[in-house]
Amino acid sequence: MKILTMIVLLVALVSFKSKAQKDTTATVDLLGEMNKTAPEKTKLLPDKILFTQRIFWGEKGLMRSFDAFELTPEKRQKELKVRRTMLVAHQIMGMVTLGGMVAEGIVGAKLYNQQQNGTFDHNLRQTHEAIASVVNVTYFSTAALSLFAPPKMLNERKGYSSIKLHRGLAIIHLSAMIATNVLAGMLEGNPNLKPYHRAAAYTAFGAFAASMIVIKF
Repeated sequence: MKILTMIVLLVALVSFKSKAQKDTTATVDLLGEMNKTAPEKTKLLPDKILFTQRIFWGEKGLMRSFDAFELTPEKRQKELKVRRTMLVAHQIMGMVTLGGMVAEGIVGAKLYNQQQNGTFDHNLRQTHEAIASVVNVTYFSTAALSLFAPPKMLNERKGYSSIKLHRGLAIIHLSAMIATNVLAGMLEGNPNLKPYHRAAAYTAFGAFAASMIVIKF
C-alpha cells in the first residue's frame, strides 16, 4: 500500500509539473495569436464550453457585467491568466486530495477490520470522519476550480486526448464520491451497506488517481 501510494504521488507530481509547463506555453502562444489577429476577426470563446463556464464566462455570463471581464481581446488575455492560475491551483488541490484519500483509506480499512472482528474504536472512527470531512472540502474545491475557470481560447481537437479522458474519469470519481457520502450517511441504520460504501470509496480513489496520471500524456 505504501509503495503504491508513493508511485501514485510521484506520477501526480510529474504530471503537475508537465501540465503546468504545457499550459504556460499554450497561453503564451494563444496570446501571440490574439495580438496578430485583427480584433474584429478574433474568436474569443470556443464553440463548446461547460455549462458552469457558460453561466459565468459565456458571452452573456455573469462576469461580463464587470468591466474587468468585458469580452474583448485585451481582457481575454487577462482572463486566460486567471484560468491558468485556477488550473494550477486545481492541480495542487488535487494532490492534496489524493493524499487525503490515501490517509482516509488506511484509517477506513483499519476501522472496517476492527468492526469485522467485533471490536470498536471510537477515536479511530472520529479520525476517519475528520479526514473524510477534509477530503470532501478539498475534493469539491478542486472540482470547483476546474468547473468555474474561464474557458480556454481554442476549440478542442477531434478524437482522443488526455483532457477528454481526464474528464471521463472525473465523471466516474465524482459519481463515486457522491455515492460514498450518501452511503456513509446511511451506515448508522444499515450496517449491511458497508461493503458498498467501501467499494464506492475505492472507486473514487482509483478514478481520481487515474485522472491525475492520464493528464500527463
